Amino acid sequence: MTFNEVFKEMKPVIGMIHTGSNAEISMLDLAKKEIGIYLKYGVVPLIENYFGSDEDCADVLRWMHEEHPDSIYGVNILGDAQWAFELAHKYGAKFIQIDSVCGHLKPEHEPGFVEKLNKFRAGYNVAVLGGVRFKYQPVQSGRTTAEDLLLGMERCDAIVCTGTGTGIETPMDKVEQFKTAVGDFPVVVGAGVTLETARTTMAKCDGMIVGSWFKHGHQAHNEVCEENVRAFMAALSE
Repeated sequence: MTFNEVFKEMKPVIGMIHTGSNAEISMLDLAKKEIGIYLKYGVVPLIENYFGSDEDCADVLRWMHEEHPDSIYGVNILGDAQWAFELAHKYGAKFIQIDSVCGHLKPEHEPGFVEKLNKFRAGYNVAVLGGVRFKYQPVQSGRTTAEDLLLGMERCDAIVCTGTGTGIETPMDKVEQFKTAVGDFPVVVGAGVTLETARTTMAKCDGMIVGSWFKHGHQAHNEVCEENVRAFMAALSE
C-alpha cells in the first residue's frame, strides 16, 4: 500500500495520540476523547507509545478497529517496527511510522536492518512513513543527505522530515532540500508545525504530523485541546 493509496488526493494532517499521557481518566478513555476531537476536524489519528506501553497502543487500535473501521489511522511503536506492522495488520491501521529508515546506521549495520524491513513490508499491506536524518537520531551513514534520501525512498512510502527535536520547528530549507532530492515522492513534515506556520509548511510538503501544538499549552505530555485543533484546521482551510 502506498502513501497515495492511503490518503488519495488529500494532504493529511496527522495528529498524535500519545498513549499513557497524564490525566485523571483512564488511558483508553483519554484516547477515545482525543480521537473524537481529531475525527471531528478531519485530522488523521496516529497512535504512539510515547508515554505509554505497547499494550496501550494495542488497546486503542482495537477500539478504533471496532468503532471506526472506515477511518484512516496509523501506529508508531517506538523501537519495535515489527510490532507496529503486526498491530497495523491486526487492527486495520493503514499506515505505520518508523522514526528512522536511513541515515542513522553505520554502513556495516544496514544490511540486516534493510533485510528485516523489506521482509515486513512484503508481508504486511500497510504504508510506511519513514524518517530520514530524523530528530534525535545520529547521522552515521557516511553518505550525503541526497544519497540517504534516495535510499530512504526505497525503504518507505513517504519520507518524514523533522528538525532537531519534538516541538521544534522543522526548517523550511530542509523541507525544500528533501523535496528537491526526491521529486514527486511524498515528504511529510514531522515536527514543530504551529498555527502560524501551518499554511506555508503544507504548501511545501505532502502532509504534516502534529503533536505538541495540538496539546494544551503546546506541550507533548498534555491532553489534546479541541480549540487548538479547530484553529489549526481552520487556518489551513482559509
